[in-house]
Amino acid sequence: MSEIPPTDEARLIRPEVVTSLLDENNLVLPDDQINDFRVLLSALDEAAQHMLSFDDYQPTVDLEKYPRTDIHVPEDTCGGGWATKAVVTCTQPTSSLLAGRTIALKDNIALAGVRCTNGTTAVDWTPVVDATVAMRVLDAGATITGKASCENGCFGGVSDTSCTGPVENPWAAGYSTGGSSSGSGRLVAAGAVDMALGCDQGGSIRLPAANCGLVGHKPTWGLVPYTGIISLEATIDHVGPMTKNVADCALLMDVLAGADGMDDRVPMMVKPGTFDFVKEVNETLAKGKPLAGLKIGILAEGFMSSRMDLGVEKLVRSAAVKFAEYGASVLSVSIPLHTESAPTWMCALPIAGMRQGLLGDLTGRKQLFMTDRISMASPKLTQVAFDANGPGGQSIYLRGRFLEQKYGLELHARAMNLMRKLAEEYDKALETYDVLVMPTAPMLTQKTATAAEKKEKGMGPLALLNRNLGVTHNTAPFDFSGHPALSLPVGLASPVDDPDVKLPVGMQIVGRQYEDLVCMQVAAVWEKENDWKSLYAGDM
Repeated sequence: MSEIPPTDEARLIRPEVVTSLLDENNLVLPDDQINDFRVLLSALDEAAQHMLSFDDYQPTVDLEKYPRTDIHVPEDTCGGGWATKAVVTCTQPTSSLLAGRTIALKDNIALAGVRCTNGTTAVDWTPVVDATVAMRVLDAGATITGKASCENGCFGGVSDTSCTGPVENPWAAGYSTGGSSSGSGRLVAAGAVDMALGCDQGGSIRLPAANCGLVGHKPTWGLVPYTGIISLEATIDHVGPMTKNVADCALLMDVLAGADGMDDRVPMMVKPGTFDFVKEVNETLAKGKPLAGLKIGILAEGFMSSRMDLGVEKLVRSAAVKFAEYGASVLSVSIPLHTESAPTWMCALPIAGMRQGLLGDLTGRKQLFMTDRISMASPKLTQVAFDANGPGGQSIYLRGRFLEQKYGLELHARAMNLMRKLAEEYDKALETYDVLVMPTAPMLTQKTATAAEKKEKGMGPLALLNRNLGVTHNTAPFDFSGHPALSLPVGLASPVDDPDVKLPVGMQIVGRQYEDLVCMQVAAVWEKENDWKSLYAGDM
């Protein structure tokens, strides 16, 4: 292909192509400059066609090294937890860290040859690549046994929005696991797999973990590669472990952490294979006063949600003060701006989330582009795609368009700057305290509703979306700030209107950036000294 712009008439685009482009964008050019832009755009068009003549450059999956069999949609979904089942292994693992362990991947994580629904029918996609985290668990000797259901577009906090069907809480039929990593929470808690990977942009690892009695860890932003995973919004994308205990969480983090050379979220100096979370946690547990010298701050504003449940508050406060028995100093800390995170988050997410999560616009990023899925995207949602996204995706789309058209990009910029201010407030508090603790969710999980029940009750978008109000009060701020945040089960409580039901409660432990280890150490000590299943808020 010549680098010289074409000048012969046969190779030039028509003048009306330039004038139409100007008209569509409310622009004008002097007539004597139209031909210049015919030449410039024609050269660009030839370059584009030349580029598209090359084969796409994607990582090649070695199916002999990573064989996959028995790919199918199961009849028995384990209470809605499974989206698709498969058996995927590595014939030449580089370590035995996860040998004998079974793992489920949230259904927004690419696994070549296995459908990836992202909880929605808006896009029909079967990946040709494996996500970095999938390859890492396989290289460590694990067996991936399938894809775990997730909420529609990963926008739901109640587990009845997925295109694969509702996901039931293993502790109580008819109750939600939370979302959006709903299937991951269900499968681990029900014993269908040893571990699972979830993704978290507002609490989607930690909330299902809290609701299902699991340990769920949202790593520091930029510690675990997001390569090969459907993005909701790059500045809040996290992938991490959902496990039965802290030891498994630390083990999985040893495998997952570190740069892969493709994801621009992860600094290249964060080297994979250089972490030893398991060893460090075990050394902490072996000490007489394992938390001696640590300062733990109970975040006052973490208990100030309008939907704060008394049982949740009792359990988390009781769990937090026990840290003093293990050598830590435990004091209250106030960060007033924490209560402003919800409206800030509400304004910061829609424009970027609409473009990246719904329209697949990842321009400006340095990462692996899954071009087969991107080719299905369009500058605007079609009516079919809009309908398929359900109230959560529809809300993000319309809110994004509304804010974009009424306020432009300044509102998004201001909201992001305020989130940075909030992150600095957390950093300031963490100069004094080693970790901050608070409820993972201020309330217990709620009941799900079938499609028929939603219709019978006349539940429109407002009623359906209002179920999520306040749920992310303590989780979403740390997606934007990027601090590591771990949810630890600390007891059981009963809904006010359903006293015979007992549901898990999670305590969130938040640490300094890249000090994920400290979160795990603090959680592991509490876990070792307490049987959380025997702690019931009704007895307090």
